[in-house]
Amino acid sequence: MRQLEALVAEAEAARVLQICNACRYCEGFCAVFPAMTRRLEFPPADVQYLANLCHSCGACLHACQYAPPHEFAVNVPRSLARVRARSWQQHAWPAAFGQLYQRNGVVVAVVLALALALFLALGAAAQGSLWHAPLAGNFYAVFPHGLLVAMFAPVFGWAVLALGIGVARFWRGQAGAPGAHAADHTPTAPALAEAGHDVLRLTYLDGGHGEGCHNESDAWTHARRHLHHATFYGFLLCLASTSVATLYHYAWGWQAPYALTSLPVLLGTVGGIGLVVGPAGLWWLHRRRHALHGDPDSAGMDRGFIALLFAVSASGLALLAGRDTSAMALLLCLHLGCVLAFFATMPYGKFAHGIYRSAALLKWAIEKRQPNRLQLGAD
Repeated sequence: MRQLEALVAEAEAARVLQICNACRYCEGFCAVFPAMTRRLEFPPADVQYLANLCHSCGACLHACQYAPPHEFAVNVPRSLARVRARSWQQHAWPAAFGQLYQRNGVVVAVVLALALALFLALGAAAQGSLWHAPLAGNFYAVFPHGLLVAMFAPVFGWAVLALGIGVARFWRGQAGAPGAHAADHTPTAPALAEAGHDVLRLTYLDGGHGEGCHNESDAWTHARRHLHHATFYGFLLCLASTSVATLYHYAWGWQAPYALTSLPVLLGTVGGIGLVVGPAGLWWLHRRRHALHGDPDSAGMDRGFIALLFAVSASGLALLAGRDTSAMALLLCLHLGCVLAFFATMPYGKFAHGIYRSAALLKWAIEKRQPNRLQLGAD
């Protein structure tokens, strides 16, 4: 059934892209359209590539003369969004876990986070440390450092491995597609630099022309791009905070708790604020989004990812604020439960879009530097 749904989604996207390729009104928009014009046909591998290159800004939908209610019913953002989610399922590792994308919604995210937090809280209570005298932020008095590493390292390692294998399968599928050329999949320094620039700046969330995205109407707005920036860089700062703290611990023997003015705490605080503001704003935009944007079947997965990001950051900031109180252990259990739930669902949820989209942007940066074989054939 899942395979049939993927085939139907790919066929619909190919139909839409054929119409777009004949019209080309949106050729100056995002990278999807110049990449599209280098093709005459759209086999599944190419449809998946273009789907992951799409940022769902909505500009083409509101510019299209063939959009619903026209009988052609051209809706590029929705048709590509349906293929995009199913491409992650198809390349998931292990393959049997691909169906988890469909089940990874808000209820699953919240219940999993609370269940893990409850498990940790019961463990702490059994040791008599759930409600305690102030511990001056000493988290290791609640859970020893070795225990935390034993809990989190395997889950995080699994998430990285599963995502890495999935995107490697996606890339190999592109290289092995009919008509593919080795040069189109060989990264060069300029292509890597351009793809990195586009990833870090979220270039195509400006609608491809600098005016912004659409959300609930045909009005332009930069809100979606700004909120994505807050989320993206908030996540990177939190990752940097953890990395610096790890360096402190293992390289120099400086053990937590760290001062409020220390680099790990400052990075984590700023990143946590970004990860509260960004997901909260994205949730608000998602609830108000135009009915024709995106894939309704993926809405639960999208909101589950946003909810988990918000829960991780909000619980982390609450832990920072209450680390010198008697509730520190309880706040720590809540935060660790949210983080564990985020890591556990990371390979099979909306987080994957950032990894696959980065791969698609790299493919486009490589491809655009190659001769257009359609033009060479015409000559």
